[in-house]
Amino acid sequence: MALSFSHLLLLLSCFLSSYAPLSLAHRHWPVGGTTRFYEFKVQTMRVTKLCKTKEIVTVNGMFPGPTVYAQEDDRIIVRVTNDSPYNATIHWHGVRQRLTCWADGPSYITQCPIQTGQTYTYEFTMFQQKGTFFWHAHISWLRATVHGAIIVYPKTGVPYPFPNPYEEHVLIFGEYWLKNIVQLEKEVVASGGASPPANAFIINGRPGPRYNCSKTDVFKIDVVPGKTYLLRLISASMNMEHFFAIAGHKLTIVEADAEYTKAFTVDRLMIAPGQTINVLVKADQQIDRYDMALGPYMSAQNVSFQNISSIAHFQYTGAILDSLSLPAQLPVYNDSLVVNTNLHMLRSLNATNLPLDIDTNLFFTIGLNVDQCHSSNPNKSCQGPSGGVFAASMNNVSFVKPNISLLEAYYDRIHGYFTDDFPGVPLKTYDFVNGAPNNIPNDTQSLNGTKVHVLEYGSRVQLILQDTGTVTTENHPIHLHGYSFYVVGYGTGNYNPMTAKLNLVDPPYMNTIGVPVGGWAAIRFIADNPGVWFMHCHFDVHLTWGLSMAFIVKNGNGPLETLPHPPADLPRC
Repeated sequence: MALSFSHLLLLLSCFLSSYAPLSLAHRHWPVGGTTRFYEFKVQTMRVTKLCKTKEIVTVNGMFPGPTVYAQEDDRIIVRVTNDSPYNATIHWHGVRQRLTCWADGPSYITQCPIQTGQTYTYEFTMFQQKGTFFWHAHISWLRATVHGAIIVYPKTGVPYPFPNPYEEHVLIFGEYWLKNIVQLEKEVVASGGASPPANAFIINGRPGPRYNCSKTDVFKIDVVPGKTYLLRLISASMNMEHFFAIAGHKLTIVEADAEYTKAFTVDRLMIAPGQTINVLVKADQQIDRYDMALGPYMSAQNVSFQNISSIAHFQYTGAILDSLSLPAQLPVYNDSLVVNTNLHMLRSLNATNLPLDIDTNLFFTIGLNVDQCHSSNPNKSCQGPSGGVFAASMNNVSFVKPNISLLEAYYDRIHGYFTDDFPGVPLKTYDFVNGAPNNIPNDTQSLNGTKVHVLEYGSRVQLILQDTGTVTTENHPIHLHGYSFYVVGYGTGNYNPMTAKLNLVDPPYMNTIGVPVGGWAAIRFIADNPGVWFMHCHFDVHLTWGLSMAFIVKNGNGPLETLPHPPADLPRC
């Protein structure tokens, strides 16, 4: 994101008018004119759902957690105190963290965890960003209950590029387990096998009437006939992609991943973990109560999943309250045609800074692996396919988190915690989708390591993300921290540069892309934000198994292209 001289003056003036003095190293950070303060306390609370009372980790005793509100270019300061018994971090998903890599939040990538009793203050600016974002824990599987919305409005006087809605509502989608979520992750890792399905899907923390003991645990929106509503859909789900629909109503998509899109209308949509989608819905049906349904999209084979939909209500004023709601029609659980059609229709409203000339070409395979069993008790710890241990990888490298943060190791030049040899192309070439080696466990063994790929400042990057069928092909939601990227192409089968059709006119600008099952996606971005940036699958079980890597983006020239010093209260490991 190149900055003109006028932008420099604006940033300097914003700094001079800011409420608090900053160190010399911070003077060139992009700081907005208004500062928004929030206090987060990570704490446990008891909740009763699905006939059982359990303790969950929350922020400020809320589930979902508090919503952060701001305007474009505002500075946000969130003081996080960890009063829970677990380590904690908060990631501000979709925020590009311009020169604020220290505030990004993934554990052992940009910071050590906030330990019990400790406090860390996150400071960042919504620099040239607006729309629907969300925050969530980025350690263990705490994201299951530690999450909330970030709503960033346009600057005062700047309208939406669509008719003003009568009301706006946030719908956060998730999964709920009856078991302690930290213990569940430990058990999955110890077993070497798959994660059990969630006990329920939830909409704003509520399962809805199809689940046991949940007849009244239902989220609802009261609507006025004839009015149009903006629904901000956020997927904080852990390991499941979802179809969403409202009975009898059309959904007009106007924003995806906090970037405006050319409006298009669908009957139902798919939303993957890490994605946000804004839709307009007009209350143009007869007065009644209509289901808003959240169901499973499962593209992998031989995977068990929850198949009971979560239901919320879209309820007209004047509807008879004891009447049955009208049911929503969701696609079949593995209907990838709906998914690919929706992706095909996504178009950016304004594709600026799209790199047309590329100087860095990368090709990453993504998928599952099965490692050999080396346990003395294989019946308990080798429950993957054919008695192996599940792993996941990019370019056949399973990422291993270090025991200090990568950003600190890089910034302070501490050797021994990572290597900079993450391959830019696959280590092995084969028919990735159709002929992947599957003689489990021998041919699917992945390398384990903490490997990063280094990018020069200003690199114009094209990255091909290729799904593989080593264990099963699957739609993987891949999220890149610190950047949004243009999705310039996608398709089924193996990527072929000679036949691939790329959209270099109006591709969608996203931060999380569902790489098509048995297919590929091509993304482009300019590496203009120095630091260490995590890229990973947003299925937490795949992240646990190693489906991730990190980019180091080197400093450029001058203070607006240089990573600042770490804050004084950065947590220590």
